[in-house]
Amino acid sequence: MINISAEITGIKYIPLLCRKLHAFDFKDLAIGLSKEATFILKMHDKQLAVSWWVSPKRTRSYPYARVYDSLDFSGKKATIIPIVKDEGKDGDRDFLQWDTISLMSLLGVYVIISYYITAKRNIKYKNKITNQRFNIKQIKAEIKKLFSYQSDALHWNIEQVEKVGEIGKKALKSYDKISKALGIEMHSMKSAERRIKRLLEGGETFRNLSRELAHRAQMRESVTMQPKERVNGTKATLTIKNYFGGYYYLTSDEVKIDKKKAFLIEAKHTKENKLPSIGDIKDGLLKMILFTNLKNIRIDGKRYDPVPILKLTTGRGFRIDKLNKGQKETLETLKKEAKLNGFEILVNKYRIS
Repeated sequence: MINISAEITGIKYIPLLCRKLHAFDFKDLAIGLSKEATFILKMHDKQLAVSWWVSPKRTRSYPYARVYDSLDFSGKKATIIPIVKDEGKDGDRDFLQWDTISLMSLLGVYVIISYYITAKRNIKYKNKITNQRFNIKQIKAEIKKLFSYQSDALHWNIEQVEKVGEIGKKALKSYDKISKALGIEMHSMKSAERRIKRLLEGGETFRNLSRELAHRAQMRESVTMQPKERVNGTKATLTIKNYFGGYYYLTSDEVKIDKKKAFLIEAKHTKENKLPSIGDIKDGLLKMILFTNLKNIRIDGKRYDPVPILKLTTGRGFRIDKLNKGQKETLETLKKEAKLNGFEILVNKYRIS
């Protein structure tokens, strides 16, 4: 196991793979959320790039890819994240982590913490819900404030953290109503209430609780090889200190040390004979945004120069000359983005330049 410490003092990165975003009027926010993962919201002469997370857990529904698509927008960028998502006793339950908010702050993305108020019964499971919908009224109120907000994303996000207890209580009440209306058993309210009670004690408690859980998750992920990952090096924990003194905990799929260089590799894999999906690639690019901005990298007290690498692995029958037109264009744009921002691309064992 390799343990890496590093710092980020600011983000400089030019994304090229962002998709073209459709625009919706402020009054049509609900329509935008039902149709698009990322879009432009217009109110009078003001505009906002909006993305939203299906779940507060980063490994579900490519939330990083959704945020990535907003980064090319020159104005304010916001992302809506549910404080908790409970799918019912037969499904998952995830809570928002401070480290997610910390990461968004580094990227200059304003976080709107929200909650779900409606859902439908999942016909495949006895105690599971689906088609959850946000509290549009609450989100609109936050966006109105954001349009006239003059400070940066960091200060906004710290203010959002101070609201987590209040929003958490509303989220649990909402799930209680959904449970009774649909006749579906949810996860233990008592354990959720304990989490929310700690959040009610204030933003610092939320930070500490989330860091503790994120650190545990980092350690679990660092010793677990996902079936979709094809790696050759050593997994590593990556603890990053940001410019306002906060820490967040990530992993690198592979790390290789060669003299004074530390090769930080984010791996994306598909079993098929083509490149990984665009969602997977963009998810990996968000790690590249971080890796290309790391400073003062240390392993066991020694300093190293970082070499960020996005590694794409495929099925055995893959041939790069057999890519379809769309994947060829994706790869060419990806190569330009890598050159522009200072990271490398590997497709299977071959360096692409």
